[in-house]
Amino acid sequence: MDRKSGALTVLLTGASGGIGHALAHSLAARGHHLLLQGRNTLALDQLRASLPESHRHLVVSADLRDPQQRQELVRTCRSLPNGVDVLINNAGVARFALLADIDDAAMRSVLETNLLVPMALTRDLLPLLQRSRQAALINIGSAFGHIGHPGFSIYGASKSGLHSFTEALRRELGDSQITVHYLAPRAVDTSLNTDAVVGLNRALGNRSDSPQQVAEQCVALLEGGRSARRFMGWPERLFIKVNALLPSLVDSALVKKMPVIRRFAEQNHLNGETS
Repeated sequence: MDRKSGALTVLLTGASGGIGHALAHSLAARGHHLLLQGRNTLALDQLRASLPESHRHLVVSADLRDPQQRQELVRTCRSLPNGVDVLINNAGVARFALLADIDDAAMRSVLETNLLVPMALTRDLLPLLQRSRQAALINIGSAFGHIGHPGFSIYGASKSGLHSFTEALRRELGDSQITVHYLAPRAVDTSLNTDAVVGLNRALGNRSDSPQQVAEQCVALLEGGRSARRFMGWPERLFIKVNALLPSLVDSALVKKMPVIRRFAEQNHLNGETS
């Protein structure tokens, strides 16, 4: 993993997913060196092979919910001659379901993957990041972490927690050289969306962005040089502000949509789909 002058070493979790795939290509095109983490080794190898100068990148297959596998990833990062400059906590899982249809295992999976893993991995890599003069942390959140949307209660709670964690850490590290960023996309067009989720977005008129658009915003944060948070999409940014100031208005608007939300959530549950 030869390092070129000016290039950053970036650990990207969830690299083989839609946003991760787009991010990997955007970062590799800028000459950065990537550690591509995911659980599907074949998909990671295929991604690596598709990147420019593929020999500059490493694949690390690991289930980050497993503490031992997470520590093995950390040891790999420590073994690199130049350490790690950037951690992008992108790995995540969605769950579209009414609360009554979510069992303990599903709750645990969402909360561990979306919240506990980024917190633990960030903690474990902080000593390594603190050695870099260009250290950065980017947490990928969601608009649903700021608007409590029916059918996404557990997912929204995990992303809300990630935002609070990022905000506190940004202040905790405010007197260090580590920049801390938070990016909240709205709906994103990826193959992980189930038919019910696609149908719900269509029925409600929800707009979505491509993984490439999310990747562009993430890279812009990285290159901005200062800690920042960014919310994607209009009118989603407006709804987030209204929800913070006048949540009862959003309550009324979403309650009126419950028959549609319930219909698609039940469809998702009957089909045994998990996102």
